Amino acid sequence: MPPWVAFPSLILLWADVVVAQTRVTGVVGQSVTLPCTYSTAGGIAPMCWGRGPCSLFRCSNTLVSTDGYRVTYEKDKRYRMNGIISRENLSLTIQNAALSDTGTYCCRIEFKGWFNDYKENIFLEIKPGEF
Repeated sequence: MPPWVAFPSLILLWADVVVAQTRVTGVVGQSVTLPCTYSTAGGIAPMCWGRGPCSLFRCSNTLVSTDGYRVTYEKDKRYRMNGIISRENLSLTIQNAALSDTGTYCCRIEFKGWFNDYKENIFLEIKPGEF
């Protein structure tokens, strides 16, 4: 194989692609839920929610993480996973939303093997409430 064909192929193998991007809007002072689901057909997998775009490895600025069955870490009690984790609902609820919560969040499901993680960036926009 010519070297000019092998190099781009190697780059594609190392690329860790974000699968999806979602946009959610909330209101100051209310709860807002960031959706994230996955199929357990391939087995139960650990996951994490991070603040900021999905990175190449793990969650950056981790808010919540699980071992695939239960929550093992919560940065703050405002961040809750209210769904049944083993039943494919990994949605994150932010209680008492503030304008400062606006930004990108990452839902990352950590499947076994190299470059198998499912990653979804969710952009959250918090708007002021009605006066």
